[in-house]
Amino acid sequence: MITKIERRLKIKYRVRNKIAGTAERPRLSVFRSNKQIYVQVIDDDAQKTLVAASSLGLEKMNKSEQATKVGELIAKKALEAGISTVVFDRNGYLYHGRVKAVAEAAREAGLKF
Repeated sequence: MITKIERRLKIKYRVRNKIAGTAERPRLSVFRSNKQIYVQVIDDDAQKTLVAASSLGLEKMNKSEQATKVGELIAKKALEAGISTVVFDRNGYLYHGRVKAVAEAAREAGLKF
């Protein structure tokens, strides 16, 4: 029997074999825990996190609203750092709910992927 975590990791490794962040087009990686959501823009060639944002410290709201705020925040920080296009890495999570909220908010705030 395969667990949920093992299933997500299999999907994660399959996706990560196909995508990688470069200096001109870094990877936007999403991690969600039970309570928080974290987003990073990563240059895999230099192995550096260029920009990061999370729901830590945001005011009390539901998880989807937090994800939307984090998406807007990461887009704002990335654009300030001179990053306009990224590769989206959903990190093995299904593209719905909080992951989708982050992606759509980042797109609406001006990030292209």
